[in-house]
Amino acid sequence: MEEELKNNIKTKFSYTEYENLQKKLSEAEELLSNHSDMKDIAQEEIKNLSRQKEELYLHMKNILEKERKEREEPKEIIMEIRAGAGGEEASIFAYDLFEMYQKFIASRGWRSTILSESKSELGGYKEIVFSVEGKGAYPLLRYEAGVHRVQRIPATEKQGRIHTSTGSIAVLPVRRREDIVIDEKDLEIDFTRSGGAGGQNVNKVETAVRITHKPTGIVVRCQSERSQLKNRERALEILEAKIQELTDKKEEEKEGSARKDQIGTGDRSEKIRTYNILQDRITDHRIKKSWHNLESIFAGNLEDMLSTLRKELS
Repeated sequence: MEEELKNNIKTKFSYTEYENLQKKLSEAEELLSNHSDMKDIAQEEIKNLSRQKEELYLHMKNILEKERKEREEPKEIIMEIRAGAGGEEASIFAYDLFEMYQKFIASRGWRSTILSESKSELGGYKEIVFSVEGKGAYPLLRYEAGVHRVQRIPATEKQGRIHTSTGSIAVLPVRRREDIVIDEKDLEIDFTRSGGAGGQNVNKVETAVRITHKPTGIVVRCQSERSQLKNRERALEILEAKIQELTDKKEEEKEGSARKDQIGTGDRSEKIRTYNILQDRITDHRIKKSWHNLESIFAGNLEDMLSTLRKELS
């Protein structure tokens, strides 16, 4: 640890001061042992120097710990948005959530790629899966996992009635884990053609990949790349992240801290957040805090809300 503190550019200066404090502490201890008439002064000096030394060491240790966490932080995450309760209106809400995150991701300079999508008849999303690559993406977006609820009057509603619908979000970190071993015999792999909306950009070659992990029943799809091989590689990365999440959840349950699955059933009662369009208010029920100006939030201005959640929930 001391060699690391001594050589790290962020702690090098502080470590020099730490060594000076150690030197002064040794001198004070020597003074105490050789000059009994200065006992009170020496003891007070030792007390102060020991406190300063301990505080400085803790400060340097925290710097290293922060660096270590940043190195371990995933460089990529997978986000899944699924329409929940509410029929076609829920699919439109899922689309709105996707657009909101895409605008935020673009504002941060991160990179996002759609991995698979399933559209509804009115142009919403039954399900969309996309990756996010960028420093700081996981700490900011991890608390978006859960059920989001919207209350509004749909454009198709002629009676002016307020509808409530939900969208479910999962956030999966992508990490290279050597302890996750996937046996090829446990995989069922299907290849299909990738197609765009309205029959556009349809590939004549079967490049889209669907992988089923038979032991867990997990199914993943990827159609973002132009080759079978690349889509297969990406699908395996997603599968690995999902297996790791499942493993983590089982370990937590063994330790007695069982938690609900991020997605849940999509039922309206499982909400973590409500978007009330008529009252121009968004409320996160976990921290019991509300924000206004929904138009701005749906335009991707999520910084304040996400930063607050990170501070309150981490």
